[in-house]
Amino acid sequence: MSGLGRGLAGSIPGLARAPPHWYEVYVQPCIAELLGSTLFIFIACCSVIENVESTGRLQPALAHGLALGLNIAFLGNISGGHFNPAVSLAAWLIGGLNIVLLLPYWVAQMCGGAIGAALAKAMTAGERYVNATGGAFSAITSDEQIPAAIVGEIVMTLFLVLAVCMGAINEKTKTPLAPFCIGFTVTADILAGGAVSGACMNPARAFGPALVANYWDYHWLYWVGPMVASLIAGLLLRLLIGGREIRLFLK
Repeated sequence: MSGLGRGLAGSIPGLARAPPHWYEVYVQPCIAELLGSTLFIFIACCSVIENVESTGRLQPALAHGLALGLNIAFLGNISGGHFNPAVSLAAWLIGGLNIVLLLPYWVAQMCGGAIGAALAKAMTAGERYVNATGGAFSAITSDEQIPAAIVGEIVMTLFLVLAVCMGAINEKTKTPLAPFCIGFTVTADILAGGAVSGACMNPARAFGPALVANYWDYHWLYWVGPMVASLIAGLLLRLLIGGREIRLFLK
């Protein structure tokens, strides 16, 4: 259809637009999640591996936040810009993601995490890579740290997931500044809780470098914390703070 034809289809009542192609509905979003996860986790891992001691947590905090915000800005309109299995779960719980895409999104995000971590390993120096365990999360070294780390991952991920759901999905609070708000949330979380648990908030971010570096110590924590946070966020929006299109009661 020509540009004039598309314009007429959008302006004349009763003349319906052609439905989107199946590729744009089911395949392109998964490709966007794969690409975005790869780029985000590559930058994230490199920021940890190449971190300069004098900058402390500031370097990885800024790199994580900026990389995520930029990815969402240019890929968000294709896939929603999740790049995080916990975000995808919450989006599905509140009706922002078709259940048919939930598992493919997770697979794309996990694969993107592994590719991004592998690219980071290929780019960085061997000694720095080993010292930083490839960007994998190594903040937890004993069982005594688990309660604080679990609480930290739940609360920090809840903050992140609420930023996504309220800023990009919920109609009443949706804002064009969502990509930057989400990126700033990640930066704030890492600055606040990086020393406690590493401030992962993303199972794909944990999985990629763990697989490439073969470092699995306390890896389960970075799945349990974020996924529990997603369930809490889903309940909050469905029962209390979501708009009419999301809330189950008192509409």
